Amino acid sequence: MDLKLLLAYNIKPNREAEYYRYVLGEFLPELQSVGLIMDEGWHTAYGDYPIRLIVFRTQPGVEMPDALSSQEWAKGKDQLMKYVRDYEERVVPAKTVFQFFIPSHRSQK
Repeated sequence: MDLKLLLAYNIKPNREAEYYRYVLGEFLPELQSVGLIMDEGWHTAYGDYPIRLIVFRTQPGVEMPDALSSQEWAKGKDQLMKYVRDYEERVVPAKTVFQFFIPSHRSQK
């Protein structure tokens, strides 16, 4: 079964420039090295949803559990957490349509 990794989060105030430098310069290239390719990136302009939704798929021959258990993923995610808040992730069966999830902080309201 093909899977997608969905990341939803808000960028910490006053960390936007550092966030973009890190994500574009280090995070995405590092994830590519373990077989995770960014498939989609979404910005929430209005509404009660995290400002960022990023979707990853795996390269052919790479299994999602293997990529997510790698040191590169753990290191990259730890570094990302310096720039974001309200972070949540989900691994879901891949579909060809837009996919998102309801973050847990929203369902508690």
